Amino acid sequence: MSGRKRVYLDHNATMPLRPEARAAMLAAMDVVGNPYSVHAEGRAAKALIERARAQVAAAAGAQGADIVFVSGATEGAALALAGRGLHGAGVEHDAVRAWITEDLPVAPDGAVAVADPALSTLQAANSETGIVQALPAELAVSDWTQAFGKLPMAFDWSGVEMALISAHKIGGPKGIGALILRRGLDVAARIRGGGQEMGRRSGTENLIGIAGFGAAAAAALQDLEAGVWARVEKLRNILETTLEASAKGTIFVGQGSLRLPNTSCIVTPGWKGETQVMQMDLAGFAISAGSACSSGKVRASQVLTAMGLDERAAASAIRVSLGPDTTEAEVRAFAEAWGAAEARFRARAA
Repeated sequence: MSGRKRVYLDHNATMPLRPEARAAMLAAMDVVGNPYSVHAEGRAAKALIERARAQVAAAAGAQGADIVFVSGATEGAALALAGRGLHGAGVEHDAVRAWITEDLPVAPDGAVAVADPALSTLQAANSETGIVQALPAELAVSDWTQAFGKLPMAFDWSGVEMALISAHKIGGPKGIGALILRRGLDVAARIRGGGQEMGRRSGTENLIGIAGFGAAAAAALQDLEAGVWARVEKLRNILETTLEASAKGTIFVGQGSLRLPNTSCIVTPGWKGETQVMQMDLAGFAISAGSACSSGKVRASQVLTAMGLDERAAASAIRVSLGPDTTEAEVRAFAEAWGAAEARFRARAA
């Protein structure tokens, strides 16, 4: 791909930093005060945090909830789930699976059956397949990391007690996220000290990250209301239709289910996902072979095996995840490059 600009198609791993977030972070760097100091400089810093808290709440439909800033959804999962013994499924993110009993059945279409919602956790959408879950009317904890910013979410109208979100999935900075907590509920602090974040997470707040998170949340809400993701979904459908025309043995996971508008999980049995990622990287395209937090491990996808795919197929998956700035030309260029590589794979396997 000499002379051609690289194409980034891994937005579910992390979305490029939005200009609104960058501007907010640069401005926050000049705010000198500690948010818990009572002088004017401290109050100015505190005001930035509370403005960002309101922006995140608005984007999540959670004005009647507590927004607890944490280092990311992984820390939020620990804060929400540790010691509770909740039930969950094998399609959950590793950060959630670390704290649950994995005993909820998963159907071949990715749907999870929840027997006791008050004692269970269920993701809103899967990072690898994009499959969206039908959340029950009552639920203890839900991972909203991938759905937040891409689908309309209304925490106040849901039956979810706690939800997890992360800034870098919506074009905010890495290293900041939030636990959304229904007002009146509480969690045991895992980081203790000065009692920041309403006593749930001590330590001087990451003012710069929080400011960027708030700005990204506000921009993401504008995108959602403007129909940006409907355009992205059309591009995802163009991608899959184009690949289907030539790759006869390829499976598009969740194609018949409600999915995130930007996500395509593509399985070509026998053609290892890691190999495809490397070949596409050399061709100038950034994709992944699963969740970014575990894709560096050479193994079959836990999500796909939980859905009933065999090890060979589950090890042959790639994820292509588009973003608001993805163009049709980029999608078609990827389809051409991947199609050529797939044809070479078929020729070698014949």
